Amino acid sequence: MYERDNILRIFKEVKNSLEKGDVAKIKSLSDQTTNSAALTLDPDNIAAAVIVYSLSKILEREQYKKLPGWNSFYRIYSTSIDNIIKAIEKKDDLSYRKEIEKIRNAIEKISGGLKENIKDVFRKASINKASKLYEHGISMEKTARLLNVSLAELASYAAEKEIYDIPESKTIPIKQRLKTAIDFFS
Repeated sequence: MYERDNILRIFKEVKNSLEKGDVAKIKSLSDQTTNSAALTLDPDNIAAAVIVYSLSKILEREQYKKLPGWNSFYRIYSTSIDNIIKAIEKKDDLSYRKEIEKIRNAIEKISGGLKENIKDVFRKASINKASKLYEHGISMEKTARLLNVSLAELASYAAEKEIYDIPESKTIPIKQRLKTAIDFFS
């Protein structure tokens, strides 16, 4: 895991923001994670960005809190964040990844409208974060593969956000882009 201290800080701030009900702060923290993920292309950073962004989008939708299964889903999410913090502190990457997976699997434990709504949020969060990586100069193909989204979904989202015109040379230094290209073709 790259930038362990940064991811730990972000999850601690997410926990604090959850307790305060500060959804805007959680969304901001997701953007910070995306920036480091774009530099490292580390799947752990990318997973953190998607999980934190999804949480912010889920919490924005007050109507979700009234649906059956909400309390159970929220409890799993909150407990997993506590466990993520502990895992990062112990430098236990395997436990970190298991907790990320628990959050994703928590969706399957709910039923009805809440399940479909939250699945949709996670899917859109992945596409959103893929577009952010693309904005940082990572190729569309690599970005789609890293976040398990289709090129069509990413291209459509990118077109909506008009990010095609962003000059890559201004987003990532040439040495970093060269390293990324070498890594990609290795």
